[in-house]
Amino acid sequence: QVQLVESGGGLVQPGGSLRLSCAASGSIFSIIAMGWYRQAPGKQRELVAGITIGLITKYVDSVKGRFTISRDNAKNMVYLQMNSLKPEDTAVYYCNVANPYNWDPARDVWGQGTQVTVSS
Repeated sequence: QVQLVESGGGLVQPGGSLRLSCAASGSIFSIIAMGWYRQAPGKQRELVAGITIGLITKYVDSVKGRFTISRDNAKNMVYLQMNSLKPEDTAVYYCNVANPYNWDPARDVWGQGTQVTVSS
């Protein structure tokens, strides 16, 4: 089973940018869909962005136009470029295998995540 490790989070001012990375321990070439999810304090984990093997993307409305998901199958990496960050983007961000039909997480195995804090 592929293991996923997230990195790239940090503290950034509103309007700033961060690039999150998700490194897979094995090949993601055959994984149909990958997703970035986030969980803010006191809230349920939610899908932020997803990408299929055919490079079809899905974004939650609140991040459309600001975030971009990408995948590099050759490097077994998935990225999330986050621009124009807002305080409400503050959360722990996770990557996971996604169900391409409803974008729910396809497995109940999570990494440690990476903390994103947007604050002045």
